[in-house]
Amino acid sequence: MDDGSPVDAAAGGRDAPMLKLQGIAVSPGVTIGEALVLDSEGFRIPRRFVARSAVDTELERLSRAVADTAAEIERNRDAIRAELGDQYAAIFAAHLAMLHDPRLQEELVSAVRDRNFWPEYAVSRTLRRYAKVFQSLDNHVAQRAHDIYDIEKSLLRNLLGQRRETLAAISQPVIVLAHNLTPSETANLDRRYVQGFATELGGPGSHTAIVAEGLEIPAVVGLGPFLADVSGGEPVILDGNQGLVILQPDEETIARYRLEVETARTVAAKLDTLRDLPAETLDGVRIHITGNIEFPNEAEHCLSRGCDGIGLYRTEFLYLTSRREPTEEDHYAAYAEVVRVMAGKPVVIRTLDLGADTLRTESTPEEERNPCLGLRSIRLSLRQLPMFRTQLRAILRASMLGDVRVLFPLVSTIVELRQARMVLADVMEDLAEHGIAFNRDLPVGIMVETPAAVMMLDVFIREVDFISMGTNDLIQYTLAVDRGNKEVADLYNACDPAVLRLLQRSFDIASAAGVPANVCGQMSGSVMYTQLLLGLGLRHLSVPASAIPEVKQVCRSVSVAECRGIAERALQMEGAREVKAFLTDQMRRRLAGAGAP
Repeated sequence: MDDGSPVDAAAGGRDAPMLKLQGIAVSPGVTIGEALVLDSEGFRIPRRFVARSAVDTELERLSRAVADTAAEIERNRDAIRAELGDQYAAIFAAHLAMLHDPRLQEELVSAVRDRNFWPEYAVSRTLRRYAKVFQSLDNHVAQRAHDIYDIEKSLLRNLLGQRRETLAAISQPVIVLAHNLTPSETANLDRRYVQGFATELGGPGSHTAIVAEGLEIPAVVGLGPFLADVSGGEPVILDGNQGLVILQPDEETIARYRLEVETARTVAAKLDTLRDLPAETLDGVRIHITGNIEFPNEAEHCLSRGCDGIGLYRTEFLYLTSRREPTEEDHYAAYAEVVRVMAGKPVVIRTLDLGADTLRTESTPEEERNPCLGLRSIRLSLRQLPMFRTQLRAILRASMLGDVRVLFPLVSTIVELRQARMVLADVMEDLAEHGIAFNRDLPVGIMVETPAAVMMLDVFIREVDFISMGTNDLIQYTLAVDRGNKEVADLYNACDPAVLRLLQRSFDIASAAGVPANVCGQMSGSVMYTQLLLGLGLRHLSVPASAIPEVKQVCRSVSVAECRGIAERALQMEGAREVKAFLTDQMRRRLAGAGAP
C-alpha cells in the first residue's frame, strides 16, 4: 500500500479508550470479565498466548493461512475476471494488496513472535483496529473497512480450520459478546463459565431474554453494532441492571463496579432472611409467590428462596437443547424431577410455546414471514398432534407425583381451548385403557396473552381452573410491537395504559368467577410493578428465582389499601411515560422508608 495510507496510521494506533454502550437490560446483575466475541461468522477469538517453544510452529501456521487466503483471493479474482472482466476483478486485486502489505505482515508476525499472541487473536486484534481507522474517515474510504473484515474472516477461516469452537465448549469464565443469540444457543450456555452476554440485536421480552433470566445470567441486548470495537480477551463490564456494556473500562470504573457487586451480595444475604416467611402484606393479605423455571435444576433455586411452588414451567428447553424431538420419557423425567423437588407444592407445566420458525417440522419447512403471528404455541401443538399427545401423556403421568397443573399458551379463541381439552381427554382415556395412573382432576389453565383473550375472558373463565397473564406477549400484541426488534424496543412498554386496563379487566373477571389469576411475564418479576399489580387485584405472582426475595420483601412492606391507591392513580394517566415516572417515584419512596428487610 502507499505510504501514508490509513493502514500506516492504524499500525501505530493506540488501544481505544473506555467506551460505554447503552442497550436494553433483560436480565439483572453485574459482572466483570473477559470478552469472548462471537460474530456473524461464528468465530470466537479469545485472547490466548502461545508458549515460547511453540512460536515457530504458530508462525508457520500463520504463514500457511496467509498463503491459503491469498490463493482463495486469486481464484476468486480469476473467476470474476472470466465472468465479468478486469473492472470487477480489481476488487480482489485490492484484497491481495492489503493482505500482502509489508507493514501488516510485519505486525502480525511481531504479535506472535514478540508478544506470544495466538495467531487467531493477532489477526483479529490487528485487522479490526485497521478497519476502525478506515471507518473513521470519509465515506468513500470508510467502505474499505468491509474489505478488511473480509480478509480477517478468510484468514480466521484458514487458521481455525476444523478447530472452530462452539459455545458449549467454553471452558473458562467469559462474557459472551455476539451479533445475536438464538434461544437454543442461550439455553446451551454453560453457567459455570458464561458470566453474562450482550448482543447487537434483540429486544425486551424475547425468548432469548427470557432464557437468560431463567439461567440468572446478566444480559443486555439491542446495543447496535459494536463488535468491531472489541477483541476477544479484552476486559468488559456488563451491567444488566442499567443495560450498560463498558468496553476497556479504566481502573476507577472497575473498582466502582466491584463495590456494586459486593453491595449486591450483602443485600442478597439480608433478603435471604425472608426465605421462610410468608409474603403477607401489612394488612394481612396473603400473596402467593411462585417461580418461573426453564430447566429442572432451577426448581431447587426457587425452593431455596422461599417460593410457594412453580407458577410457570417452560418446557421449550426440551426442544431447544436437543437435535431430536424429545420422547415421552424425556418429558416425564424432566417433569418428575421438578414435581419431586417441590414435594407437594403446585407445579404449573406449560405446554410447548415455540413457533414453527423455531421448531422445524416436515409440514412447516418454509420460513414464516411473520412468526409472531404465525404457527406457534397452542396452534402448533394442535397441528402437530403426535407431539402434543406425547407431552400431555408425560404431564399426566407426572401428575401422580404431586400437585401438577397444565397450562395452554396463546389461547385466543374458545375453539382452541376446547380442542386442546379434547386432546387432553383423549390422552386420559388412552392412559386409562393401558392402566397407567394419572390425576383425572388435573387443573387446566390458559395463558391470557392477546387482547382477544382478554375480551372473551368472561367466556373462557367458565371452562378453566385458573388463568395466567403472559404480559410479555400481551404487551407485544396490544401495542403491535415485535418484542425482539430493537428498532421499536422503546415502544414495548408495560406501563402503557392500554396494557394496564387489559390487566384490570382480566383480574376483575377472574375474581368475580372465583378463578385464581396469576402473572408470569417479566412484569411480575420487576419490583417497580409489584404495588401496581397488587392494587389491580393480583394475588398470585410467578417470577424468576432471583426475583423471589425482593418481590416478597415488597409484599411484606406494603398494604393492599395503599396499593389500590397507586393502581387507581396509574389507571387515570394517559401515557406510558407518565405511568413509569409515577411508579418509579413510588418505588423510591418505598425504598427510602423500608429500611432493612
